[in-house]
Amino acid sequence: MFENNTIYPENKKECYELILKQLNALLENERNLIPNLANSSALLGMALRDINWAGFYLMKNGELLLGPFQGKPACVHIPVGKGVCGTAVSEGKTQLVPDVHKFEGHIACDSASRSEIVVPIYAGGVIKGVLDIDSPLPGRFDSLDQHYLEEFVRILEASCDWD
Repeated sequence: MFENNTIYPENKKECYELILKQLNALLENERNLIPNLANSSALLGMALRDINWAGFYLMKNGELLLGPFQGKPACVHIPVGKGVCGTAVSEGKTQLVPDVHKFEGHIACDSASRSEIVVPIYAGGVIKGVLDIDSPLPGRFDSLDQHYLEEFVRILEASCDWD
């Protein structure tokens, strides 16, 4: 779905290091949540290989509400505790799912998605939303992705006004 720019290294660690540098540059002197999340999802969509959706869900009225993203149209409302995103919120931790078809209660917004990683976003000790990335490949995400995407989220947490 996404075309990768040739500036992004094939080596996953090197690619993430470049993404983090670019994220810091994109967020410099800007604290507005929506443009920051829009640019962040565009960055991930452009830089990461073998993904078909990258974006955010934000907590609103006790549920997750679709935020800025790159990819096909998506589910608008996700209850806490439902699907991979809702589970990340209810458990308060990253969900790394190698095969979404084996995840009980998976919400299939795009039937082409096979694996998924979801990282909760905190501000003031409260979950404000999640970063959600899907791939059409089973087993696309691993502990290296988790490490760098959690760092990606920590940068966003510190760089945005969440209220």
